[in-house]
Amino acid sequence: MYALLASPRRSQPSTPGPSATCLTRAAAPGSVPPPGNWTTYHADPVRSGDLPGIPVGTVHTAWSSPTLVDADVYAEPLLCGNSVFVATENNSVYAVNASTGVVGWRTNLGTPVDGSTLPCGDINPTGITGTPVIDPATRTLYAVAFLPPDRHILFGLDLDTGNITSQANADPPGANPTVEQQRGALALANGFVYIPYGGLAGDCGAYHGWVAGVRTGASAPTVSYQVPTGREGGIWAPSGITVAPDGDLYVATGNGASTGSFDYGESVLELSPSLQLLSYFAPSDWAQLNRGDTDVGSLAPTLLPNGELFQIGKAGVGYLLSGTALGGIGGELYNASVCSGAYGGTAHVGPTVLVPCRNGLVKLTVLPSSFSVAWRTASFDAGPPIVTGSVVWSLDLNSGQLLGFNLTTGQQLDAFPVGHADPFATPSASPVAVVVAAGAHLYSFALT
Repeated sequence: MYALLASPRRSQPSTPGPSATCLTRAAAPGSVPPPGNWTTYHADPVRSGDLPGIPVGTVHTAWSSPTLVDADVYAEPLLCGNSVFVATENNSVYAVNASTGVVGWRTNLGTPVDGSTLPCGDINPTGITGTPVIDPATRTLYAVAFLPPDRHILFGLDLDTGNITSQANADPPGANPTVEQQRGALALANGFVYIPYGGLAGDCGAYHGWVAGVRTGASAPTVSYQVPTGREGGIWAPSGITVAPDGDLYVATGNGASTGSFDYGESVLELSPSLQLLSYFAPSDWAQLNRGDTDVGSLAPTLLPNGELFQIGKAGVGYLLSGTALGGIGGELYNASVCSGAYGGTAHVGPTVLVPCRNGLVKLTVLPSSFSVAWRTASFDAGPPIVTGSVVWSLDLNSGQLLGFNLTTGQQLDAFPVGHADPFATPSASPVAVVVAAGAHLYSFALT
């Protein structure tokens, strides 16, 4: 076991920490928290990205903080009560007043890893990359920091003060932390914090896809799952892990090293709460996808209200899967080409799925055992979308604009410049605002 940090650095808040009540999350795994909480990637364990019942009229900039944080933000901002929580690649976590943009507290969890010391990769420095998760019941934020000499540590922070309440080794037994990247969003369910791992950009070293489960209060992972590839098979999608209402987990993998024997690369995997493999799906052309690094797992699986799953990846082919048994190799219910390639994470509202593609945003209507395109926007490099009431929000990752579209028609309604946006950046929302982290900047757009 790696030694735990003795004294992470923390700056005292200049003003009292946030005191607004954070709504209690629904108890059942996979259920949607009450509106006002955005305590995990895309709002809830099924990663819907949907905040319903929000009447959106005129939208305007409420506040912006161009120099707020100390490094780039790859993680989605989280909201709880009247606070926005932001994690940076400098291993810092900030609590920001959602109404004013004033920092309540900042906690630094230690020196990040110098990216130039790693065998490959494209994030420098590399600190907190995967989106943290908040447990409102215990008022704890969990984040994984990458620290020299190349180890991942899961920290628990008090929401009100930023004080460190727990820390645990987060590296799965047998994993090589130097070539494992913790990019996917954390998930909280079944009494565990689940942590997905993939490789660094460039696919260097003998990495594997992993999921580690650290029981809250434990000092190291107590359960883990390794994708049984000879190498690769990363679980790297920023949307991370999808948790079903019964507590089972769904993840999607990138390319494995094999082009002969099936190795669970290019797959959708269903895992039990104790991380045992329950069922899987892979396209019939998995070997070709492996050869081309054409990851099926560039997004997490989308779990629909009827229990079916939707998956799409770098090839832009969508697959509809049965949730009761994923179907094995070539066992999808339906497949069709959707776009030129999808990345990051979807949003979904009832039987519709919003897909972020390299050539625009696409809305699909899902029927039993099939789906069809309802609309598609003009071409832009679409970041993972979210929905507030009748408006879909997505970052144009090329132009650095936050775009708003009518959910029903796909008509563009708004465009707000935010500057540089890191790969696969995605906004979050409260009943009164959309919040965006772009590079080291933070913006809040009021919904009126």
